[in-house]
This record gives sequence, C-alpha cells and structure tokens, in this order.
Amino acid sequence: MSKKILIIEDDKFLRELIAQKLFKEGFEAAEAIDGEEGIKKIKSENPDLILLDLILPGIDGFEVLSRMREDSTLASIPVIILSNLGQKEDVEKGLKLGAVDYLIKAHFTPGEIIDKIKVALR
Repeated sequence: MSKKILIIEDDKFLRELIAQKLFKEGFEAAEAIDGEEGIKKIKSENPDLILLDLILPGIDGFEVLSRMREDSTLASIPVIILSNLGQKEDVEKGLKLGAVDYLIKAHFTPGEIIDKIKVALR
C-alpha cells in the first residue's frame, strides 16, 4: 500500500511540484494551502507523514504542530518542516514541538526532500 503524504504549503508552485514528485515515486499526496485546512486534512486524510511549511495564512505551522501534539490521535504522525525560516530559534522550536526533521527550502531540491521523506518513513 502506498504511503500518503500531506503537503501543507501555501506556495502553489512548490506544493504541486512536490506532489508530482511524490506521485512519480509511488506515494499518494494530499494538499492543504493553509494551517486550518491542514488540520482538517490531517484528521480526514490520516496521512503517513506531513510536510509542513511554517509561514502560512491564518494559523502558522508552529500552531499546527502544537495542535497535533495535543491530539493523541495525531501526535504520532511524523512531520517534516519545510520552511524559509532558517534561524536557530525557529529550528529548535520546530524540533521541540515534535518535528522529525527541519528542511530549509533554499537548501533542498524536491528530489532531496523526497529522500528525506523516505528516511523519515523507515
């Protein structure tokens, strides 16, 4: 059975690019464009992993992570943060909230992001 990845990202181009790459690699992809929709999709889609941007319209990625951690049915889903926020404090905050990895957008190609997803799902 293929693994389902939820991409919570407001950048349409990047979101679709990653979704296409995931399909090519045999994954299912679900998409959300903001934090509110992201939380709804986490509950309805039951993804195997979440790729989460931090700067989102409405509630941000940190808030999405906080809410996930408060819900025992969602807390165990691995989350990889994919963000332009590269400050040490942001990285530490994301990891403290339970993200399994923190990728800075400028440093990773979509292919490398998929590789990170595969590692996190092992």
